[in-house]
Amino acid sequence: MKKFLKYFFLLLLVLNVAVFISGKTYIYKALLYNYVDITDLDLFPTREIKAGTPQPWPFAKDYNGKPMPASLKAINDRLKTVAFVVIKNDSLLYESYADTFSDSSLTNSFSMAKSIVGVLTGFALKEGAIKSLDQKVSDFIPEYKQGKRSALTIRHLLQMSASLHWDEAYSSLFSVTTEAYYGTDLHNLVMKEDVRETPGTKFNYQSGVTQLLSFVLEKATGKKLSDYASEKLWIPLGAEHSAQWSLDKENGSEKAYCCFYSNARDFARIGSLYLHQGNWRGNQLLDSAWVQQSITPSRLPAFDIGLPDSSYGFHWWIGSDYFYCRGILGQYIIVLPAEQLIIVRLGHERDKDESGNLRDLPLYIKYVKEWVAVADGIRKTDSITVNTY
Repeated sequence: MKKFLKYFFLLLLVLNVAVFISGKTYIYKALLYNYVDITDLDLFPTREIKAGTPQPWPFAKDYNGKPMPASLKAINDRLKTVAFVVIKNDSLLYESYADTFSDSSLTNSFSMAKSIVGVLTGFALKEGAIKSLDQKVSDFIPEYKQGKRSALTIRHLLQMSASLHWDEAYSSLFSVTTEAYYGTDLHNLVMKEDVRETPGTKFNYQSGVTQLLSFVLEKATGKKLSDYASEKLWIPLGAEHSAQWSLDKENGSEKAYCCFYSNARDFARIGSLYLHQGNWRGNQLLDSAWVQQSITPSRLPAFDIGLPDSSYGFHWWIGSDYFYCRGILGQYIIVLPAEQLIIVRLGHERDKDESGNLRDLPLYIKYVKEWVAVADGIRKTDSITVNTY
């Protein structure tokens, strides 16, 4: 037994030395916390996205007047939903919260933040900080002037067709995505990633692409990402509460591909901005043409199956008659233009089948549409399909 312990501790020592030599000390944090959570706000330094003068949502005449249907409550309970908000005709129709969460609780957006970065790109284009979508990334990031990297454009980043050498693995301790979440140098991490194939030829969803786009935005605007989000989004949209964006280290870089912390009511404002083609309560903040481009699929061949992808635009996901932002644990901002509906769901889990198809998203859409239709005295059932990607 003593001999076993001796070799065991020797092995631990060797492994620890190897970790320190490699510089991958993020592994300790990854092992300690095991998996990401919506309440990770206190694990990392943050930067504030300041709110301005609040513009509260108007309450619908029958606000919270119709109880949530049993079918919808069942899926929310099973997937540990903590916030559920429905906006109808620009008014707050229904909201519910669970556990200790409320209308002001900050929870992690995860990859919904990618859509926010996409929205901010539209602002940078409108104000001329970015000249065109076909402007080279190398105009802003000198490290991208050589090799295949030199062909990268902002359009490629928005469409997720940059083909970076980025391992989008969430459960692997050694993937670059895990290091991005728990590590302390996002800039160095992204600059090391090379381009594998000709940009613009394949759709390949990669968090590193959004992170690179955020570095472009900061160079183009001369502002921190959080400050730009405050100026262009949070203040004009009348957010009721300031938000927070996780950083890789103190005074470091925002984790742009994830980790924008806010609440369901304020997240719904982003959906409303796009529902109204860039208009917020009479003010045209974004060009309507930009919004339409954002929710139009690129139809580039998907890297893994080669078939044209119809599910992704400019950092927005697209369905048959709806579009949405989504995060890894079932964070959703869902916009249904025909019904003038916005659904925001925040929680601990999401549901996928064995093929990777989302099961919770179509159910949320189906149940809410039926619920609202019944409340309006119009009974109908719609079939919903969702892409795998």
